[in-house]
Amino acid sequence: MPSKKALIRRPSPRIAEGLVTHIERSPVDAMLALEQWAGYAEALRTHGWETVETEPADDCPDGVFVEDTVVVFRNVALIARPGADSRKPETAAVEESVARLGCSVNWVWEPGTLDGGDVLKVGNTIYVGRGGRTNAAGVQQLRAVFEPLDARVVAVPNSTVLHLKTAVTALPDGTVIGHPPLVEDPSVFPHFLPVPEEAGAHVVLLGGGRLLMASSAPKTAELFSELGYEPVPVDIGEFEKMEGCVTCLSVRLRDLYE
Repeated sequence: MPSKKALIRRPSPRIAEGLVTHIERSPVDAMLALEQWAGYAEALRTHGWETVETEPADDCPDGVFVEDTVVVFRNVALIARPGADSRKPETAAVEESVARLGCSVNWVWEPGTLDGGDVLKVGNTIYVGRGGRTNAAGVQQLRAVFEPLDARVVAVPNSTVLHLKTAVTALPDGTVIGHPPLVEDPSVFPHFLPVPEEAGAHVVLLGGGRLLMASSAPKTAELFSELGYEPVPVDIGEFEKMEGCVTCLSVRLRDLYE
């Protein structure tokens, strides 16, 4: 079976200067962030993922949140156009990385803005959070790239959190999970499961029923265990201070091999 690949980027020494939009700023320890990032990457490798490190972007405080720079569906990559101007330089190195991995490359163009963290793929359905960092033109351009590949694109209102995937992700069976105070309209999703902690709304599907998730959501981990899944907790506390979660620290390229 071909290796599953995860694109990652080490945190900038300037991570504490990154953008904070919906929470109060608190001190970030750059060295601890690097240690936590290394632990996150090791968890991916332990569970069968080959990590591919894109070129560091030390002048981009938010560069570690590499998921925001690109959306990959099947073997097609759409290079994002971040909604925050300070993040626009992050995409160049990622474009080179996905091209080397064999992706066909497309781009979001002005006036469109799109952050990858606003994009949730559930099977062939692509939910896109509109509002904040992603605008209507960005949604339209994503639709134009991926609908010809048999994707169904659904725009979802998002104004209470930074990105759509700050509010919701999905379990292996397609059930969308979220912490109710942060989800504007759960009825958008055919199957929705509320979780008791904000950090519990974020999972990375490792395969085989294993769920990479933040160690800060123990009650949700217990819920997932009761449902028959295997939580794989990692400490990402320094990134949570910057509105980060487990999904935004990597771009999973499983679709290239399915």
